[in-house]
Parts: sequence; structure tokens; C-alpha cells
Amino acid sequence: MDDLGWLALACDLAELCPPSGTAFSVGAVIVGADGREIARGFSREKDPHDHAEEAALAKAPDLLEGATVYSSLEPCGHRASRPRTCAELIVASGARRVVFAWREPVLFAEGAGAEILAAAGIELVELPELAARARHPNTHLL
Repeated sequence: MDDLGWLALACDLAELCPPSGTAFSVGAVIVGADGREIARGFSREKDPHDHAEEAALAKAPDLLEGATVYSSLEPCGHRASRPRTCAELIVASGARRVVFAWREPVLFAEGAGAEILAAAGIELVELPELAARARHPNTHLL
């Protein structure tokens, strides 16, 4: 699969999120440098405070050198419910690319995930052609 295909899968995973009035519904897929899926997750998958990237990273091996994280929403750069943001977790994982569909709107926190990732040398790819799919499970918040 290509970037659009993997990101479309992440958008589909966002539809599985239990609805929330205080958090976005997000899906994430981690793909290894060899092009095979390593893990996937979605917001509130096992815990009401789980973020999608965090849920996927929890299922992945400790070091993801060269992996790509596909997320329907820009990974968070500010977080109140946990000590580390998704952007920080991705940097620590060894992943080298992040592909996302939708920039985090300023609703719950200032979106700074892309800046944190870029400052760490992570390659960022935004595919706005999938932004409507990423927004769909969040229409009740917008």
C-alpha cells in the first residue's frame, strides 16, 4: 500500500473510537521500513485517555527505526491527561516519518505536534485530500 492507502486505513480506524465531547477521534497505523504493518490503534481504544498514536506505539516493538506513523490527525504536541505527548512518543520510538491528514484545530489545545516532530528531524507529510475523512468522526466537536 502507498501513503494514501495507509492513511485511509488510519481514517477508518478513527471511526471505531467511542465518541467524546472532550477529545478527537483519531486512528493510527505504524508501518515498518519494509512496508509491512507493525501496529494500529485508535483513540480511547482501551482507556478513555488513550490517543491513537499512543495505543499503536504500545503494541509495537521498542525501537521502530525507519518506521512511518500514519495518523488521521496531526499528533498532539500538548497534553493534559498524560506526561508525554504523542509527538514526543513518536520521536522516542525511532520512527522517521509521520503522515497525517488533518492539522489539529485549536479546540482543546494548541496544536504543536508537527513543529515538535520537525524539530526532531522527523519527515512530515500532510495529505489534506483525506482531511474530510479524518474530520468525519469529529463532526460533533466542530
